[in-house]
Amino acid sequence: MSKLIIFSAPSGSGKSTIINSLRERGMKFGFSISATSRKPRGTEQNGVEYYFLTPEEFRQKIANGEFVEYEEVYTDMFYGTLKSEVDRKLTEGDVLFDIDVKGALNIKRIYGERAISIFIEPPSVDELSRRLHGRGTDSEELIQKRLAKAEYEMSFATQFDHIVVNDDLQKAIETVEKILK
Repeated sequence: MSKLIIFSAPSGSGKSTIINSLRERGMKFGFSISATSRKPRGTEQNGVEYYFLTPEEFRQKIANGEFVEYEEVYTDMFYGTLKSEVDRKLTEGDVLFDIDVKGALNIKRIYGERAISIFIEPPSVDELSRRLHGRGTDSEELIQKRLAKAEYEMSFATQFDHIVVNDDLQKAIETVEKILK
């Protein structure tokens, strides 16, 4: 039976690096395509990068209970995961989710034991700050917002099946790999 593999972590925790390393090591999993109410950018296509819906269509699907998780990021700017997409991807094999903590816990609640939730935690907020500053891609204001959000996100860690502290990247990758095997 296919599994739902759910990753969540504060920005800068190394989650994407860990996921990419697992793929390089030969682990196979599909990614579900999210829905959004924003307009396509550049060459984005409906059903490829996202399912593009109007805010009204998104609200109707919410009312119909068609999402496993969703969030209104800004007024009329929704992102979410459709149940139909998850079910479609599960017929192809394991499905990986790289998602915020609330969405992760909602997927776990809906799919129960079929879902494995993993929280990637930085060794400390100070180390997270060092990593975010080291990237050199964000303004100081954005880094401070990310750090405040990180503390909030870390308060949910104990609700996940597994917490992996990324204080040593290779060790964290191996730990996640063992969990998934």
